[in-house]
Amino acid sequence: MVKKHFHTIVVFLLPLVIFLVSCNPFAPGLDDSTGETSSLLSDQKNPDGVFQNFKYAYTFRDTSIYGQLFDGNFTFLYPDYDRGGVEVSWGRDEEMRTTNGLFQSVQRLDLVWNNIIDSSSIDSYTTEAFISRGFNLTVTYNASSIDRVDGYASLQLVRQGTQYPWMIVRWHDDSNH
Repeated sequence: MVKKHFHTIVVFLLPLVIFLVSCNPFAPGLDDSTGETSSLLSDQKNPDGVFQNFKYAYTFRDTSIYGQLFDGNFTFLYPDYDRGGVEVSWGRDEEMRTTNGLFQSVQRLDLVWNNIIDSSSIDSYTTEAFISRGFNLTVTYNASSIDRVDGYASLQLVRQGTQYPWMIVRWHDDSNH
């Protein structure tokens, strides 16, 4: 009789014990909501989304997001003040290598996009835009080595059509390198 009750108890309690052991009440569940975290990245359907994703890529040092900002015909230009202000330029591949090196060598990047200084007219049918705006970038290599860069970025954005994302095709940087 005791064996029969023991067998019944084991059959009913064993699954309950296995279930309880596999549950961790202190582990957070998955968040399937479309709350604030989904707003960290943009679909780049408007130019503001490009700047939002740019900041995200720098903050999290994410080259996969950074690479999605640039058109295949991208050109970066800046004045080399050490060489008398001569314009230096490079393409998308060099931009990705340079930025990956930056992302790998720092502890933290803090990018603040300031007010738009100048922009072309942009509407839902526009496929090319020009935007100039100020920025502040704080580059923390370690606790005792921090650089601050203040400047202006003049960007030419393009998209293949109104349903496509905006991408940077030209970036002229005028900073205090």
